[in-house]
Amino acid sequence: MDTSSAALLRQLLHAQRTAALGTLRDGAPLVSMTLYLPAADFSAFHIHVSALAWHTQDMQNDPRVSLLVAATEGTSPADDPYSLPRLTLRARASRLPNDAPEHVVLRAAWLAKYPAQAVNFELADFSFWRLVPNDARFIAGYGRIMNLGPAELAAASA
Repeated sequence: MDTSSAALLRQLLHAQRTAALGTLRDGAPLVSMTLYLPAADFSAFHIHVSALAWHTQDMQNDPRVSLLVAATEGTSPADDPYSLPRLTLRARASRLPNDAPEHVVLRAAWLAKYPAQAVNFELADFSFWRLVPNDARFIAGYGRIMNLGPAELAAASA
């Protein structure tokens, strides 16, 4: 990946606040909106979700997920949506116990990005889930399509 594409990918993943989370529910796709937090090296993406949500129940049954982060915020209606950058990850999800050592650090980072979500840390049914990418497809614009593995994602984070 060239340096301008890597910079665009970093900007996309740090600027956007929401993503589409794809799970498998009874063998059929289900897509939900979620907030996300990328690890500094893009080796994982974290979500903080309720055990009551369908997507959480789906991840408990089948850890295969997809996460789509697309540039949509702050764009002009005149912009062609297909020209906007987007990243689709295929990943494996695993729940982080609330007493895991990294929970404190994740909570602080989460609340720095999403301060209105503080109430969710008071609810017993919420927990962090780690999505570890298997591969990704980054579309940086027309004709700028890249298939990325975990190593390329890590290289783009620097």
